[in-house]
Amino acid sequence: MNEFIRIKGVSKLFGDFVAVDNVSLDIAKGELFSILGGSGCGKTTLLRMLAGFEVPSSGAIEIDGVDVTHQAPYDRPVNMMFQSYALFPHMNVATNIGYGLRKEGTAKPEIARRVDEMLELVQLSDFKNRKPDQLSGGQRQRVALARALIKRPKVLLLDEPLAALDKKLRERTQFELMNIQHELGITFVVVTHDQEEAMTLSSRIVVMNKGKFEQIGTPKEIYEFPVNRFVADFIGTINTFEGIVTVVNDDSIEVYSDQIGETLSALGRQLVEVGQQVQIAVRPEKIFLSRDKPDNDEDICIEGVVDDLGYLGNRSLYRVRVKSGRIVQVSSQNRRRSVTRFLEWDDKVWISWRPRSAVVLLD
Repeated sequence: MNEFIRIKGVSKLFGDFVAVDNVSLDIAKGELFSILGGSGCGKTTLLRMLAGFEVPSSGAIEIDGVDVTHQAPYDRPVNMMFQSYALFPHMNVATNIGYGLRKEGTAKPEIARRVDEMLELVQLSDFKNRKPDQLSGGQRQRVALARALIKRPKVLLLDEPLAALDKKLRERTQFELMNIQHELGITFVVVTHDQEEAMTLSSRIVVMNKGKFEQIGTPKEIYEFPVNRFVADFIGTINTFEGIVTVVNDDSIEVYSDQIGETLSALGRQLVEVGQQVQIAVRPEKIFLSRDKPDNDEDICIEGVVDDLGYLGNRSLYRVRVKSGRIVQVSSQNRRRSVTRFLEWDDKVWISWRPRSAVVLLD
């Protein structure tokens, strides 16, 4: 990987409180990278250190081979797009976008040319004379993006860029943001608490918790192969079953779980021993639901009763109570158009999943 941004052993303390705790990370040039975590995990503090608004208590930050740890924000090849957008209400769209170039003393013809270029990029050419209060939330977001990009930074930092938008507009704007980033080739670093947003936007993600990095990887790696319980719970929904390892084979392990009253298996070589306590985790969409017991002997099959259900249009959610009393969540795609439900409350069902769908979590 061509390391364009290097965060090396960075910590940030506010008095006795450790906001960011000795983290290291490399981000490639042209990458759309997301820092994902809940409130207070340190993600915005890390972004502010990249921007130069905060100075690390220890460690170093490099951008394009230059140590910027103690550089002022205006000396760094970065720009930042704030969550609030911070548009000037008395200026029209074109004037807002060109503000940074005017402050630098750029010639008026060059400003006009680059403003037009940005307006076309964010598809707002017909709105150049409107004031911010005459725009929709999505349009204001694109004005803020254009203003941040017009100075042609090497890195664009985005702090919860889509948080103010409604769900449908946010989904559409995610793809617009990805297309703009791909077209320009600028390195984007996005801070977000929205797991779905990070999964959609990013080439890679780091999951933060209490100032530390829990896992770094592609969206697929983090979703399908979480390294611990925190990541598994934070990214999407997952069923976890604690148990004791009873068998370790060359390519699989078996775990007996009191929580579900069954022996569960998972594929893959695991660094575990017989007698060790682990957790078997299975995503709801990996679980099959049927009225009759499946005849595949290799699958994990458990009998239960539909305890609760919810219809979400494209899919249905089921909470199935198994004989041990444990609730297992199952997500089923609604492939057929029908006003009647496939299952109802208190129906007896079988849930099943393949061993390769399970993940072993050690903590």
